[in-house]
Amino acid sequence: MTRLFFFFAFLYTVTTLTFPPLTASGATPCRTLCGNIPINYPFGIDEGCGSPQFKGMFNCSADLFFLTPSGSYKVQKIDYEKNTMEVFDPTMSTCSILQPHHDFKLADIQSAVIRPSYDTVFALFNCSTDSPVYNRYRNLCFNVSGHSCDELYSSCTSLRIFNTTSPTTTGNSTVRTTTTPYCCFTSFDTVRVMSMNILDCSHYTTVIDGGKMRGVAPLDWSYGIELSYSVPEIGCDRCQKSGGTCGYDAETEIFLCQCPASNNNPTRECGNYCTNPSAF
Repeated sequence: MTRLFFFFAFLYTVTTLTFPPLTASGATPCRTLCGNIPINYPFGIDEGCGSPQFKGMFNCSADLFFLTPSGSYKVQKIDYEKNTMEVFDPTMSTCSILQPHHDFKLADIQSAVIRPSYDTVFALFNCSTDSPVYNRYRNLCFNVSGHSCDELYSSCTSLRIFNTTSPTTTGNSTVRTTTTPYCCFTSFDTVRVMSMNILDCSHYTTVIDGGKMRGVAPLDWSYGIELSYSVPEIGCDRCQKSGGTCGYDAETEIFLCQCPASNNNPTRECGNYCTNPSAF
């Protein structure tokens, strides 16, 4: 009887360790929502979820944040059809608030797979006459929907501090003339290769153009950074159509189709996969 007891105890232990209990909900360990932001492939906020090339780039507390070497940026929205994501830099200047300058930096892998789109405009303010974008690299600055530096300096309460007024005498009359420092509308590539110290501009802001800035006052611009990302083609559609969630092995980072706990967990698809070609 004693031997029989130990045999069943051993069998129970081995079975429990090898086959963990199924969850009542049958859910995969990948969360699909953070705050009000849906989390779909290629992104993930849990270990082994999404694509490994975006591993460690997000943090979900009450809201979703995009993490880079220069800081943590709140995700405003993700458009999975256009492959774009909008984030906001809480430490940048806007038309209503002036903040100390800093650099927006991405890791090397981020520069390759998720970087600011061409609709994201970096506006550099209070640039000195020694600035590279004022001299040798002035061609890096471009016109943005007909807006000018003078418009920004006069319309934005946060930037009026840079306006200087001096009297100009013509004949018997004196006119006060307002002058503003140089500013530059440029792309991410400029601030990626040259820091704010090298650019010699004291502040910056980012605006999402999208063809909607013409005729819109600076106070009503869409401030933020639109990131464009790439989606690796590794058979995720096949996994999703079989009822699974696309992820990867945490150790090998090989693609893994995570299935409901009530199902098998093969590498590419779940048991609900339909072999009818018309389903694709």
